[in-house]
Amino acid sequence: MKLSRFLSIILPLTVLSVVYVWQQTEVVSLAYEGQRKLAQFQELLDENSNLRYNLKRNTSLVYLGSKVSGGKEFSMPGSYCLVKVDRPSERSLLLGKRAAPRKTLAARLLEFGREAQAKTIHSSLTFKTE
Repeated sequence: MKLSRFLSIILPLTVLSVVYVWQQTEVVSLAYEGQRKLAQFQELLDENSNLRYNLKRNTSLVYLGSKVSGGKEFSMPGSYCLVKVDRPSERSLLLGKRAAPRKTLAARLLEFGREAQAKTIHSSLTFKTE
C-alpha cells in the first residue's frame, strides 16, 4: 500500500516538473526569437529610412538639375515652352521607308492594327509668344 501511495504522489509531481521545465524552455526560446525579430525589424526600418532619403534626394529638382545640366546653370521652364522641330528632308524619308523590314505572314496575322497615340490637352492648342 505504501508503494502505490508513493507512486500516486511522485508521478503527478514528476509530470508537473517536466511540464514546468518545458514551459520555461519555451519562454526562453520565444524571448530569443523576439529579440532576433526585433533586430531584423530595426534593420528593415533603417533600410527603409535610407531608401526614403535616397528617393527624396534623387528626385529633388536641384539634384536632377545638376545631373541634367552637368554643372551648368539650370532654370525651371516657364508655364509653356514652345519647341520647334525641323521637318526631315524627303531623302531621309525615302531612306527610312526602304529600311523598313518586310513583315512575315505570322506578323501580319498577329498584327493588331494601328497603334494608339495619346494626345495631351495642350497639344492641339497653339501658343504664340509676343
